[in-house]
Amino acid sequence: MLRRIAFAEHLRTMNSYFILSAVLFLAGIVAGATSPGLNDYMNSQIEAIRQVAEKVDSSSNPTFFALVVIFFNNAIKSAMVIYLGFFFGIFPLFFLIINGMIIGYMCYNVGEQAGSGALFELIFKGLLPHGIIEIPVLIITAAYGLKSGSLTFRWVGFLFKRSEGLAKETERYVLCTIPALIGIVLLLLVAAVIESTVTVWLLGK
Repeated sequence: MLRRIAFAEHLRTMNSYFILSAVLFLAGIVAGATSPGLNDYMNSQIEAIRQVAEKVDSSSNPTFFALVVIFFNNAIKSAMVIYLGFFFGIFPLFFLIINGMIIGYMCYNVGEQAGSGALFELIFKGLLPHGIIEIPVLIITAAYGLKSGSLTFRWVGFLFKRSEGLAKETERYVLCTIPALIGIVLLLLVAAVIESTVTVWLLGK
């Protein structure tokens, strides 16, 4: 019970990071939809995703293979985002913005080239079924990565000016990332099941 209360208290300290993470993700979506100079980079990212999808489709059990690939890719990246965030928050920052940009770029191009009907289908059939879980998880994960980076900056500042309780705060934070990551991974498993089954079924209709 005490651990639950402590973790709930920890989540309250993360509110500003959750908000910052959501704002950066939305900024990425806007940038992806409005920055034609990034077309080549966005196309290369989408092409890489397409190549993985083709390998999945050509496997003996596409549904299971898709589930495994999606889940492990997202789970590994989530752990990297949180703990590589200690390198001044650079990795989670790019992770957030690039993922947002890919979504913004795809939505803009589908709307431009195929019309509002195709855009509606992409959003409500291709993104929302699993994205309703995956996108909030992405934002939460990146928020932890940004918090990790914030602590690193504070430790650098500690070299010049002592900050009482920073070591204890860092220790508590690192311990709290463990149940947070477990929850994130479980939610990503649910999202992967939906993406490899429901999303595929909806897009195939």
